[in-house]
This record gives sequence, C-alpha cells and structure tokens, in this order.
Amino acid sequence: MIESLLIANRGEIARRILRTARRLGVRTIAVHSDVDAGLPFVAEADQAVCIGPAPARESYLDQAKILAAARATGAAAIHPGYGFLSENAEFAEAVVAAGLVWVGAPAAAIRAMGLKDAAKARMIAAGVPVTPGYLGEDQSPERLRAEADAIGYPVLIKAVAGGGGKGMRRVDDASAFADALDSCRREAAASFGDDRVLIEKYILSPRHIEVQVFGDTHGNAVHLFERDCSLQRRHQKVIEEAPAPGMDAETRASVCDAAVRAARAVDYAGAGTIEFIADASDGLRADRIWFMEMNTRLQVEHPVTEAITGTDLVEWQLRVASGEPLPKRQDELSITGWAMEARLYAENPATGFLPSTGPLTHLHLPTDIRVDAGVRQGDAVTPHYDPMIAKLIVHAPNRAAAAAKLAAAAASVQVWPVRTNAAFLARCAGDPDFVGQRIDTGFIERHADRLVPDGHVSDAAVGAAAAVLVRADPTDPWRALTGFRLNAAPDDRVAVSIGGATRIATPVTGGTVAQLGRERVLFADGEAFPFAAPVAGQGGGASAGDGAILSPMPGRIVAVEVAAGDRVTAGQRLVVLEAMKMEQALLSPFDGMVADLSAAPGAQVAEGVLLARIEKDAA
Repeated sequence: MIESLLIANRGEIARRILRTARRLGVRTIAVHSDVDAGLPFVAEADQAVCIGPAPARESYLDQAKILAAARATGAAAIHPGYGFLSENAEFAEAVVAAGLVWVGAPAAAIRAMGLKDAAKARMIAAGVPVTPGYLGEDQSPERLRAEADAIGYPVLIKAVAGGGGKGMRRVDDASAFADALDSCRREAAASFGDDRVLIEKYILSPRHIEVQVFGDTHGNAVHLFERDCSLQRRHQKVIEEAPAPGMDAETRASVCDAAVRAARAVDYAGAGTIEFIADASDGLRADRIWFMEMNTRLQVEHPVTEAITGTDLVEWQLRVASGEPLPKRQDELSITGWAMEARLYAENPATGFLPSTGPLTHLHLPTDIRVDAGVRQGDAVTPHYDPMIAKLIVHAPNRAAAAAKLAAAAASVQVWPVRTNAAFLARCAGDPDFVGQRIDTGFIERHADRLVPDGHVSDAAVGAAAAVLVRADPTDPWRALTGFRLNAAPDDRVAVSIGGATRIATPVTGGTVAQLGRERVLFADGEAFPFAAPVAGQGGGASAGDGAILSPMPGRIVAVEVAAGDRVTAGQRLVVLEAMKMEQALLSPFDGMVADLSAAPGAQVAEGVLLARIEKDAA
C-alpha cells in the first residue's frame, strides 16, 4: 500500500479521499489556496501546503507548485480527485516522471478518450455501439451540413474536445444549421482551444446511463453496474441514482459488458466511467443505448455505486495504484437496494440558479444519511470555485423508499444567509413523475414551474413564525394568556413580516427557527425565511399596511374604544394597551371601518397579536 498521499484537490472530494486514506493508515498531505486555508480538508490532513492565491490557475491548476509540494513533503503518490488536473495527461506523465505514483487513469487512456471523435472511432473498432453520427476529418461547413442532412434532424453539434455542457448545440432543421455551427465553434475555440466538432443524432427522449468500470495493471477489468444521471439542468447533473430505473437484467448485461469492452480497448487501469445515451421513448432497450464518452477519473456520483455494491472505490483506486489486483472479481459483485445522490449547491433558484456566495453563518445538514460536505458552519462559499456545499446520499431497499428519504433529507437542510437549491432538490425527489420513473434529461426543464420554488411562503411556515413571535413556550406567562377574551372566543392570530409581505396567521408548531444575531430565520421544506413582527407604524400603534392593528409589545388591554362595524378616522384611538406600567394608545392608520375586532378589555396579549383590522375607505 502507498505510504503517503498528496491530494491535488479541495473541498468535498479532498475530504472523501482523506477519509479512506486515514482508514488505510496512509499519511496524507493537503494542498490548498490561501482562501481555502481554513476549510476542513486542510485541518484533517496530516500535513498541508499552501500553493498559491485563490485563482485556480495560480494554485490547483499549477502543476509545478503541486509537484514541488509533493517533493517537499515526501509524498509517494498524488491523487487528483475529479476536476482540475484529474484528466490532464501531461500532469499524469509529469507525476510518474517525478518518481511518484499517479492515482488515476494511465496517460495513454486519458488521451485516447479525451477527444470525442477519436474515442468513438476506437469504440466502434471494439464493438461498442455508438450514437449515429459523423466523426470525420473533413470539417468544412458543407460536409458537416451534408452529414447532418443524412443523419436526419434534430441533430446535436458537439465540440470534439468538449465537456461540461459547453460546445453543444441542438439543431432542429437545416435552416438553423449554419448559425448553430458558427456559435458552437466559437464557444469550443474559446473554452477548449479547439473548434472541431462532430455531429450526432439528437435523441428526443434521452436517458443518461453510465457504467462504473475498474481496471488494474494485471489485465483485469470489471464493472460495478450502472447509474442513471438523467435529472440534469443545463447539462449539469442534479440527482443521480443506482441502479437505473427500468433496467432489466438482459439490457444491464449488454450495456455493462459493452462498458468493460470499452475499458479494455484502452488498457484501462483505475476508476473510470463509460457514459451512454439511451433513447427511452420505448423503455430501456439494449439496441437503443449508445456510447457517448468516457470519464477517465472518479465521478462526483461515485457514492451511489459504493452504496449498492458495498465497496469503497477510493480504496480500490489506492490498491490498484499500489500494484495490487482488483479487490473483487465480477462474479463477486452484486446490487443491494437503491441509492440516490443530490448535489446541494449554494445557488438561488429564484434568480435562475445564480451562485450564492458568502458566510455560512448557519449550516445544518442531515445526520441520518451519508453527507459528503466540503464546508462546516462558519466557513464561507467564495466565488472562486464550484459552489457545491455537499452531496446528500441515501440508500434504501427500493427506489420509492430512496426517493422519499432523499426528499426528506433535502427538506431538512438549513443554510443561512447563503441561498441553496435544497427546496428544489426536495421537490425533484418528491415529484410524482420522478417517483413514477417518468424521467429523461428534459425532466427539469419541462417541469420547472412546479420544481423551482416561487418564493411563496406557505401558511404552515407563516404559522410557525407566528408561534415564535408569540413565544410558543407554554411556560411563558405572556404566551399562556395570549388571545384570552372575556365572554368571547379566543383569537390567537398574529401578524408576521415574512417573504416581503405582512401575513396574518394562527401560531402553529412546525419548522425550525434560528436566532442569528438580531435576525430570526425560519427553516421549512429546505427553504429559509427571515421574519419579524411588523414594524410599529406612525401614531403610537403597530399597523400592517393592510390596516391590521397589532400589539407592539406584550401587555394588557385596558380599554377598547370602538366596536366592530364602527366608522373611524385617521388618528382615532382604538385600543389602549398597558405595558411596562405605561399606557399606549393604538390609533387608526386611516379613515375606514372596523372590519374585525379581536381585542377585549382585560386580556393579556403578546407582541404582534392582531387586535383589530381597519378596512380603508375607497378612494
């Protein structure tokens, strides 16, 4: 086994690798940018080295600095995690040239699979089914257009060196092809320094199916079954699961065997993923699932495979890199239960999922599931790196149970003041069509109106906030008599300033409230709502803009000077409240009628309780 390991990455994946390395007795070294110095992965490593300022090109992408850190700390191996330098063949070669062990795919395999056109040609030669398309050297617009016409629209133009959803354009008819090609080439050149493209048949009901493969240096290769990553937003994965819904044994065997052939075709060693696209218009069928590309690294979603197979894929990586054979043969691997993973991001669905940066003043993540997090409460989300806070991973006996467990986990997330996609994830996992396996890669876009929170604060959430404002603790003497009325039914309604509006609600239990400095925040269903009692209005009383007259503080009502249905004028005295041995008159905010009256002489009331409502005269 490798004796010491430098982890050339950060955040969640660095902590994930550290966890396994520590269990195996491997000494660990973290490298970090200056802005990441206080993050957990730095503290958890046996040794840490600062390799530069925040910009990734000056730290995590600086090969020379990482190699220098390895030499200075006596590291025996380097694990690149995913992202950054994980699929950089030149870096892999430099690590080996420095006399270190590279815990990743062989440089030759990275190169072979790095260009989509060459990779597909190699897959065709290996008997792996590929999506109908054009991979040729002739990149003239005329030839590309002719090939698209022959394939049949819609088609997908893809950058040969692309990834991450960049350099891709869907074209629905011949008239739009030229403009789409120009746009795709410009983006490909800017993003990858290579404007070459390939043409593929666009699948109208696509499912994203991928197979986890593993090879060693002794000629062995196995698969660890498939994952479904169809829930995507703008080509970025949102929820991943294993196994794939609707995958029968025959189709699974066909797809997984093809993935192993793909790995063997490039003499693969280590962890890799073969990605397929499936035309699911008639269910999952072996003759409608085609190779897309290979990721020559560990995947973000690897925990769902670990959950259903009972393996530790990072341990497998370390053992294979140490020269050991694969820990298990193919016939020793099987599927148990169902697993799902959701990516919790610091982003605001209400603003088009723009990243949300800032301090994590309050951070509470589920404790009854696996959570791979890169940050703790008190850390910050910066604009320099991917804004993923954590991965929520669940495992259950079946898919329905896993979906319910994931929805509940996402709904329990509490983060403030940074905004997150937790409520969105909860809605996705609990959506009837998702639970019913009616999914494809267009699922989120198609159902965005019901998946993306609209900012409305539910009645239950307002009621929970109201309960806090009236001090819901039954031992509180002020709360104990709230709403008490002589010769009348009790009225506990309270005004709450929440979600940009004043709402009237009956206090109810529910949600969780955090007192953060001078701010109260209610957490419910994955969302966060700051709230307060409405600010006292002019004229010696508290009044919501809709004419609600509210108790400005706990006290006793000593006089009620109007009756329901009375006409009143602006400034007219309505109720007299005694608090702190002083009387305070609550006045009408405008001319109108007493439409609702809850106050009763002698009643004890808490802060924010609705005492009366004035209906404003029509202009």
